[in-house]
Amino acid sequence: MRSLVRETHLRPGALIYPLFICEGEGVRREVSSMPGVFNLSVDEAVKEAEACAALGIGGVLLFGVPDDKDEQGSGAWAADGITQRGLRAIKASAAASSLVLIADVCLCEYTSHGHCGLVVRDGDHFHIENDASVGLIAKAAASLAEAGADIIAPSDMMDGRVAAIRHALDAAGRQDIPILSYAAKFASAFYGPFREAAGSTPQFGDRRTYQMDAANIREAMREIEQDIAEGADMLLMKPAMPYLDVIHKARQRFDLPMGAYQVSGEYAMLQAAFQRGWLEPERAMLESLLSIRRAGADFIATYFAKEAARALA
Repeated sequence: MRSLVRETHLRPGALIYPLFICEGEGVRREVSSMPGVFNLSVDEAVKEAEACAALGIGGVLLFGVPDDKDEQGSGAWAADGITQRGLRAIKASAAASSLVLIADVCLCEYTSHGHCGLVVRDGDHFHIENDASVGLIAKAAASLAEAGADIIAPSDMMDGRVAAIRHALDAAGRQDIPILSYAAKFASAFYGPFREAAGSTPQFGDRRTYQMDAANIREAMREIEQDIAEGADMLLMKPAMPYLDVIHKARQRFDLPMGAYQVSGEYAMLQAAFQRGWLEPERAMLESLLSIRRAGADFIATYFAKEAARALA
């Protein structure tokens, strides 16, 4: 009877599993702050994608972890870049064919300084060149679409990047590739473990000049409106649980498909409690995901995707 009258449901097909793809072969290197999450070489990433497909998970979100970095982040748009190779390999796997392949687009994993755009320094001060960065981000998006991405997901938070990506995709004949915009991405303390996994910790300063202030929900709505006006097809809210009010407000206001990213800090916090026996793992995991769905997210990017899919089977 509880199931019959339940208002909000979880299903594996609405879950997205993030993958961190690194150089090498046979590499499966656990991220110390994220138990059960690994840096994976391309061959291991294919195996992981196939396991996700077998569990009925909806898609995977790919992040590149290159060995070589430079000031511009040129690996982000290289035809033989690590994410591009990962996309091609997963796309070639018949066992992973049910998955939607989502490519994160940002420069932070590829730049030597760890920022999401081009940096101009003046002594001890620096700033991000927004417009110049947008051109490179659009170039990276076109490269990832060419490599086989089904969805392009810009996470850089540069102003105007959705319009630039849409133009670059259309110019390359990729009019059918949708843009999943990280439309409301806050400057959060909950990203720390991800930066270890992706090797993207800023070498100086922080990202508060281009990610949003945690206090501002009206600004979040304006950012979403801007991305929709520029051509965003879907929205992604990040983080999830500390910002359930933002997800709910966006769901009431906008009718585009909308997801939320249960980020690394949320995952690590729960895992720490599980390891100490303070919380019941399966119940707490599913309750956390249900809260995100209840707030209004249609789909969820989460490092719990595989465990949740098994629990929901």
